[in-house]
Amino acid sequence: MPSLYTGRVTSTGGRNGHVKSEDGMIDFEMTVPPSLGGKGDKPNPEILFAAGYAACFGNALIYVAKDMGIELDPDKVSTTAEVELFSTDAGEFKLRVHLDNEIDGVDQATAEKIVHKGHEICPYSNATRNNIEVSLTAKGS
Repeated sequence: MPSLYTGRVTSTGGRNGHVKSEDGMIDFEMTVPPSLGGKGDKPNPEILFAAGYAACFGNALIYVAKDMGIELDPDKVSTTAEVELFSTDAGEFKLRVHLDNEIDGVDQATAEKIVHKGHEICPYSNATRNNIEVSLTAKGS
């Protein structure tokens, strides 16, 4: 199967290091969040993952709605992703995600349908399915 796109980013120094993308679009320092003992004055991996998942999921919602014959204003489709890093009782580090979605222009039942169908097709949802807990909420107008 041919690749549609490949993003390539190199990290040096871990959580208190630097990330740079091959195309130069990303080029900045990272830091550990305060809850893990860091300064929290720069991005961290969880916030970057949340940004990517939110953008990708929001686009999936727009795509699903269009496939259902509903033309949404992209500026009125909002996905907020919360990515939580936690430690299990066994000492394993894991992630948990919550996606909070607002879709202006559709009723509540339609918003819920769009969100659940979006979760079926979003590449991030497909990548995390069955290995990261992902919860969803939907709000129509």
